Amino acid sequence: MGVVTTPSPSRAPSPTARTHAGGAALPGSTWTIAEVAEQFGITHRTVRHYEDLGLISPERRGTTRVYHRRDRTRLNLILRGKRLGFPLEEIRTIIDMYDEQPGEAGQLTYLLDQIGDRRAELERRRQDIEDSLTELAELERRCQDDLRALR
Repeated sequence: MGVVTTPSPSRAPSPTARTHAGGAALPGSTWTIAEVAEQFGITHRTVRHYEDLGLISPERRGTTRVYHRRDRTRLNLILRGKRLGFPLEEIRTIIDMYDEQPGEAGQLTYLLDQIGDRRAELERRRQDIEDSLTELAELERRCQDDLRALR
């Protein structure tokens, strides 16, 4: 299944959202900002922030925001990208590629490159942490030796 077409919110849909028995959104279902925020465990302010950045674009009915399945899918992908450490601009690039040429194949190829870059960065950070822990253990050992020598 494609990257953008797989909605899987971290929480179950609210009772007011129309869903299939398995929790998947029915086509044509809509949600309020409160329902979307609750489903994803985020604040209304966070949802509005993503809207201000143009990452999601709910329908407006007067002053009410109406979120459709596409908005939920995009929000799910934004939050997944954030958990993986991608900056919002990179997330935007990845999500927007689905709607442009070369479409899903280009999006997946690009995403694989980004995953490789992110993995390499995390491996470098892990090595830095391991090096720091080794240095701290050595410093601790030397301090304990010096303290014993002073007694």
